[in-house]
Amino acid sequence: MFELRPYQQEAVRRTVEHFRRSDEAAVIVLPTGSGKSLVIAELARIARGRVLVLAHVRELVEQNHAKYESYGKEADIFSAGLKRKQASRQVVFGSVQSVVRNLDAFTPAEPTTDGQTADGQAAPFTLLVIDECHRVSLEKDASYRKVINHLREHNPRLKVLGLTATPYRLGQGFIFHRHYHGMVRGDDDCFFRDCVFEQPLRLMVRQGFLSEPRRVDVAVARYDFSQLAPGIGGSFQEAELNEVVQGSRATPGIVLDIVAQARERRGVMVFCSTVEHAEEVTALLPDGEAALITGETPGEERERLINAFKAQQLKYLVNVAVLTTGFDAPHVDLIAILRPTESVSLYQQIVGRGLRLSPGKKDCLILDYAGNPWDLYAPEVATPKPAGGTEIVQVECPVCGNANLFWGRKDGELVVEHFGRRCQGLVESPEGEGRPLVQCDFRYRAKACPQCGEANDIAARHCHACQARLVDPDDKLRDALKLRDARVLRVSGWQLEEARNGRGLPRLKVTYYDEDGTDLSEWFALETSAQRHAFRLSFLARHLRAPGSDWAPKDIAEVLAGEERLKAPDFVIGRKSGRYWQIRDKLFDYAGRYRTGIAAG
Repeated sequence: MFELRPYQQEAVRRTVEHFRRSDEAAVIVLPTGSGKSLVIAELARIARGRVLVLAHVRELVEQNHAKYESYGKEADIFSAGLKRKQASRQVVFGSVQSVVRNLDAFTPAEPTTDGQTADGQAAPFTLLVIDECHRVSLEKDASYRKVINHLREHNPRLKVLGLTATPYRLGQGFIFHRHYHGMVRGDDDCFFRDCVFEQPLRLMVRQGFLSEPRRVDVAVARYDFSQLAPGIGGSFQEAELNEVVQGSRATPGIVLDIVAQARERRGVMVFCSTVEHAEEVTALLPDGEAALITGETPGEERERLINAFKAQQLKYLVNVAVLTTGFDAPHVDLIAILRPTESVSLYQQIVGRGLRLSPGKKDCLILDYAGNPWDLYAPEVATPKPAGGTEIVQVECPVCGNANLFWGRKDGELVVEHFGRRCQGLVESPEGEGRPLVQCDFRYRAKACPQCGEANDIAARHCHACQARLVDPDDKLRDALKLRDARVLRVSGWQLEEARNGRGLPRLKVTYYDEDGTDLSEWFALETSAQRHAFRLSFLARHLRAPGSDWAPKDIAEVLAGEERLKAPDFVIGRKSGRYWQIRDKLFDYAGRYRTGIAAG
C-alpha cells in the first residue's frame, strides 16, 4: 500500500470537502508524473457508494486499476482492449469507448439489503472519476457526455471528478469555470465548474517529486513553422506541416544532433510533425535502436514496441501525436520536439513524458527543433496568443484587486498593452452569503447598451442586463456610409500634438488619417480637474492599450510622453456640424466585413 504525498492528501481532502457541499463537477490539476492514479485509488477506497473510473486508453485503465488493488482491494475492469468486461463490484475501472458501447451493463436495478440486485446488477454509481479529463467535450453527444448522462438518469446527484495535468482544450480554452484561488478561468458554460486543487509544476520539481527539465538551445538548423497558423479547432493542418518538414534539408542534421546529445542518455522520445516526417526521422536513427508508433500502428505491435522501449531494448521511440498522454516510461531522459505545439498545455504534455523520477536519472534534456515559444512553467491563457511579441502579463482589477493574467506587452516592468476584456476575479454574490462566488463585473473593454447603459462584452449581440439588441459595428458603418454629411475613415495613422485653439489656448489635438490622407480631428483641454476627468472618460477609457491602469496624465506634455500607451481606433465616424466635422463614434477591435477597405464619405 502506497503512502500519499502531502499534496496528494490535500487533493483528496479538498475533493471530499467540495462534494460534501456541492454536486457540481470538479477538477484536480496535477502535473504529469505526480501520481494521479494514487489520488484516484484513495478516493475510490474511501468512497461510500459505487465508483466508476474512466480513461481513454487501456494503459491508463490498467495502471489505475493496479494502484487501487495495491490497497488490497478488488475492482472490476470494463475494457475490450484488456479483454475484460465486468461491472458488478463497488469499484469499476473502464475505457470510455467500451463503456459507452455497453451502457446497459451500467444500468442498475433496485438494490437489495446487501447492495446487489437479484440479477447481479449493482446499485447506481455515486462517483464518476475521469482521468485525462481535458478530453471531455462540450458536445452533448460525445462519448464521455453520453456516459455521464446515462449515470445521472439513475442518480441525479452523481459526483463527477476529473483529473488532468493540462486543464485546457484547444478551441475551447480552460475546461473549468472557477478556480479555488478566487479567479475565473473558463466560460460559464464549462462542464466542470470548479478546480478544487492544483499543484504547480515548478513546486513539484523544486521539492524533488519530478525530474528537472533542462532545455538546451540547439546549435543546428531548425524547422521554420513561423508562417503557419492553427486552423479551426486550434490544431495545425497536416498538409501545411508537411510542406515545412517533408524532405527538409534540416532533418539529417537534426537527427545527427539528437544522436550526439543522446550519447549519455537512456531513453529518447521524438515527437514529429506528420507520419511521413516520422518515417524519415526513424530511417535516419541508428539501426535496431529506434521504433515508430503512429495512430495506424496495430495494437499488438504498438504494445510490443512500447514494452521493448520500457525494457530499454530500444533507445529511441518516435511518434506522431499518440504518446502525449497516458504513457509512462520513467527512464526517459531526453525529449526531442520536431513539431510546433499549439499551446503551453500541449507543450507540457510532451515534456511531461520525461519528468518522472527513475533511479540514476538526474534530469531530462529538452531539445526543441521547432522554435516553440512556450515556457514550461508559464500558466495557460484562455485566449489565443496575439501575434507580435506578446507575453503573459499581470493586470490588477481596479474594482476587486484580482491579479488577472492576459496576453500583453511590457516596457520594462510597465504593462503598456494587454488584450483582456473582463476581470477574472471571483467576488461575493449580490444574492448574499452562502451563494457561490460570481465573476467580477469589471470590463476592461466593453460595449455600452444604448437602452440601459450596462457594460457588455465587445462581441455581445444583446445586452446581458436588459436583453436589448446591441448595434452591430457593420450596421453603424453601413448607415454612416449612406449619409451625405458623414465621413468614415478606416484609420491607417494618427497624430497627437499640442496645438492652439481659435483663442490661442493650448489644447491636445488628436488627428486620425486614412490611407488617402483624409483626416478627422478632436480637441481636448486638460487645464482643470474637471477637464482631465472628462478626458479620462471620453478618451483614455477607450484608447488605452492597457485599460484599467491608473495612468492619469495631468497635462498635454504627459499625454505626449506616454503616447506608446495609447492605441488608435480601427474606424472613426464623423458628421458635418456647420463648417466643421465632429467625431461621433469610434470603432475598436473591429473584425467585420469592412476591415479590408472602405470609401470615405
